[in-house]
Amino acid sequence: MVDILHRVGIKSAPAEVYAALTTTEGLADWWATNTRGEGTDVGGVLQFRFSAGGFDMKVLELVPDKRVLWEVVDGPEEWIGTHVNWDLDQVDDYTIVLFKHEGWKEPVEFMHHCSTKWAVFLMSLKSLIETGKGAPDPHDVQISDWH
Repeated sequence: MVDILHRVGIKSAPAEVYAALTTTEGLADWWATNTRGEGTDVGGVLQFRFSAGGFDMKVLELVPDKRVLWEVVDGPEEWIGTHVNWDLDQVDDYTIVLFKHEGWKEPVEFMHHCSTKWAVFLMSLKSLIETGKGAPDPHDVQISDWH
């Protein structure tokens, strides 16, 4: 199994980042404008729709201001059964986000694409929290012909 790993510091309190990861409004402001579902309760399912397709994430764990864990329950075959994990830690004026998209069976070309897109969207999250404006799909940086 292989994982996508990223680290980003966001100048804010963890509560702001946590809200952007657990509310449909917050998620729509940095990841996918077409976001539905329930992310504030364990067992809830979030539905993200992009111009190129979508994903459904089941909320497995929520620790306020510390951790969010999802399991991919619908979407591209390579994503099904993988986990998306957000660990938050306060360091001085920053919330440090340790991001993992774990459990990929193998590092296929799509994983390379997704790793770059996760970085793009993590920067969108950072921008949303620090400036009030993110760049969610379809306003995100396009990196290839896989829009």
